[in-house]
Parts: sequence; structure tokens; C-alpha cells
Amino acid sequence: MNTPSTRGVARLVRGMPTSDGAGVKLTRVIGQPQLADLDPFLMLDEFGTDNPGDYIAGFPDHPHRGFETVTYMLDGRMRHRDNHGHEGVLVPGSVQWMTAGRGIVHSEMPEQQEGRMRGFQLWINLPARDKMTAPRYQEFGPEKIPQIDSGAARVKVIAGQIGGITGPIIQPATEPTYLDIALAPGTEFTHVLPADHAAFAYVYEGSVRIGEGAAAATVAAHELAVLGPGETVRLEGRSAAGERGAAARVVLVAGRPLGEPVAKYGPFVMNTREELMQAFEDFQNGRF
Repeated sequence: MNTPSTRGVARLVRGMPTSDGAGVKLTRVIGQPQLADLDPFLMLDEFGTDNPGDYIAGFPDHPHRGFETVTYMLDGRMRHRDNHGHEGVLVPGSVQWMTAGRGIVHSEMPEQQEGRMRGFQLWINLPARDKMTAPRYQEFGPEKIPQIDSGAARVKVIAGQIGGITGPIIQPATEPTYLDIALAPGTEFTHVLPADHAAFAYVYEGSVRIGEGAAAATVAAHELAVLGPGETVRLEGRSAAGERGAAARVVLVAGRPLGEPVAKYGPFVMNTREELMQAFEDFQNGRF
């Protein structure tokens, strides 16, 4: 019986500070010059600040077509509304998985005037056959996100499966895995992913040793590790300077690559330039 090979660290990427929406400050990790994309992942933004001036203007009405957005809140409250009549509030620990499909116009606005706002937004591509599907939301409060103790690790299962526990998010096109893992210093976590899935680990607190042998690397907070070929992901928690004993926190994300041409501009992601032009025309003529 073959032992699944361990994924090493193919490259390390640090995000770039930027702003989006009406001036919200954030860090763009995927979707910037160091890492334009990682099929099927198009963009990863981390936002985190105690300064209301960095987030209070929010993201007023804006369109999307052709992909999915995944918003995972760690701290703070964000209200979203769309032109299909859907409205809700993301609270700490909640997840919204929005399939833009053929077109949606929505807003994401802070539901607070002060305090910490922190979380992630990930963009995942849709295959050509699904780009013009009907828009939909999968939205889950923190009580709907299962947690499991895997060895010494505490894992929130947003998508994928671990130890017989399945996350609430289902997307057959890319079969995503999305885990939020807390690791005490010196403790290990291993997880087997499909060998053909692209994968990354983003450390947002402490530091984590990823892999084994020559392909291993220590990944610091606010660094993304693109994982190399293999199946088993091995993580070991490390303490950051000045944080003795504090758990490291890392999101592990994987999905099946689509292997399709990508034509993207702003809020639209299609397969051809002609489809992009059609998206702009449809939006301008109120067909979203």
C-alpha cells in the first residue's frame, strides 16, 4: 500500500496593501503581481483593522458575473443586500458563499461604527457551463460551521470533509476544501487532499511549519504558501515572537482546477473578451 506523498511548499507569497469598494483598506494576496491566480482561485483578500476609517465606507452597490465570492468573517459585522431581494448580516464566525452566476448587484456595508473588522474574501472561478447560472447564496452562521478536534488541532470545517464531518458548503464544480485550523506550538495536523487539487495555506496568526524535508518551510503570519504536488498536507504550529504559547491560525484551501481560459476585468470573470464585453453591456442596460 502506497503512503500518500506529502505536499511541500512550492512558493511563498506576501500580500500587497490596496483598497477596494469605497476605500476599504485590505491586503490582496491572490490577484496581485506575485500571484495573479491559482486555478480555480482568482483572488484572496484579507481585511483586518481596529480603525473604523479603514472600513466604514464599505462596498456600495457593485456587480459580479461568472464566479463565486466566499466571505469568512472573523471579527465584526457586515450587512449585504442584493438586487434579487436577498439581505443578511455576517457576524463573527459566519460564512457567505455567493454564486454570482449570470449577474448580481450587491452591497457589503459595515454594521458597526467602531471596533475590529477582520476576515477574508476569496474569489473562486466557475466553469464555462456554470457562468450564466442563476445567482444564489449559501449563508451559514457560526453555529452551522462544524468544529472538530483532530489530534491537538481545532478545525472549523467550512467546506470539505475531515473525520467524518462535512462542511456545509457544497460546490460540485470545484469540490472545494476550506478549513480554519488552530494549532498550539509544537502540535501537528495532517490532512489528505485530492492529488489533482490546487491548494494553498494562509497563516494569519503565529507561524506554521508546512511539509517535510527539503520541501518544508516555516510560514509566517500574513504569508501564503502555494502547496506543491502530493496528497498529504502536514502542518506544525509555531509561536510568533512575543506570543509564547499562543495558537497559530491558518486557513487551508483547495479545489479542482478548471483548466479553462480566463478573461477578467474588474467584477466580471468570463472565458473570452467577447463575453466580457457582453457582461458590461448587460450590466449597463439593467439586465442583471
